[in-house]
Amino acid sequence: MYKAVIVLEDGKIFSGYSSKKFEHIGEIVFTTSMTGYQKALTDPSYYDQILVMTYPLQGNYGTNQDQNESNKVQVKGFIIKELTDVPSHWKNKGTLKSFLNKNNIPFVTDVDTRALTKHLRRQGTMMGAISTGNNIKTILKHIQSFPKYGSEDIVSKVSTKKTSVKNHKSKGAPRVIIVDLGVKNNIKRILEKNGCNVIVVPHTLSYQEIESLHPDGIILSPGPGDPMQLLEIAGTVKQISESYPTLGICLGHQILGIAYGASSYKLPYGNRGSNHPVLDTTSKQVFITSQNHGYAIDPKGLEKNMKVSQVNLNDGHVEALNHSTLPVSSIQYHPEASPGPHDTEFIFNNFLNKIKKG
Repeated sequence: MYKAVIVLEDGKIFSGYSSKKFEHIGEIVFTTSMTGYQKALTDPSYYDQILVMTYPLQGNYGTNQDQNESNKVQVKGFIIKELTDVPSHWKNKGTLKSFLNKNNIPFVTDVDTRALTKHLRRQGTMMGAISTGNNIKTILKHIQSFPKYGSEDIVSKVSTKKTSVKNHKSKGAPRVIIVDLGVKNNIKRILEKNGCNVIVVPHTLSYQEIESLHPDGIILSPGPGDPMQLLEIAGTVKQISESYPTLGICLGHQILGIAYGASSYKLPYGNRGSNHPVLDTTSKQVFITSQNHGYAIDPKGLEKNMKVSQVNLNDGHVEALNHSTLPVSSIQYHPEASPGPHDTEFIFNNFLNKIKKG
């Protein structure tokens, strides 16, 4: 084992151990989910970030292919307190350690993740490095010269390069296009389970190209990065939503908001976890949601027909939008969960009902 350090851009240092030598730099973020480490590791919304798990024990139920939310591990590094080599689950196909090593993902163990998380909560999410080097000044220089997370388009690195179609066996199945900003597998699974033809397209497709695929509805998927880096697709999103039932999820929600006049801003430390309370402003019902985002939308400037319909009970930021005259809505959280509660999976049913109504 090698001694390793987590060096934050403000100079704060945390220690741990690693089985390999490395140095990797990225935005360091934390999730409070108690389970779902493999789903988080393969979530494209974590692309290029270094992920901290606040729950101390990781790897206790092993890994298996069914838990992947994309075709590869998306994180740049992994920080945990304790990694077990003795998983226990009937579906287990291998340890978390072997999974990380197979995918060449650097990880640091024996870290005081509670202290690290509390620091990020107080000071805000920031850039940092995980390294087995011992020259802290040099590591800090590397961090300072590294591009800030969100300063460039990340979606182009996770979005599909070609259109794919998975047809349902039933006749007359609705054709749902997913604009891939970093889609998770479980979104596709839920649509397939509900009898849809699922068409996944690159996020750069024009309105005319999307129209030629004859969709019945559009989903703007979750994904990584700053939505303000995607202003060039806002016009296409506006056209799409004026023509077809549209649902925006997470980054898709932010892009939809921007298309209708809102702007976005970076949250101090992001909302990442499986127990975030959201209030529906009409029904006054509270939902416990799965979240993974570092940005939110500022509703000032929204067109009058686009209304805020849900808010976060922890910090008050916008969690959902609903158009008053069009079958168009969006949510900041993840109704597909993976990981997290399934309380809001009905969002997909509501969307499909809008398609049926035409």
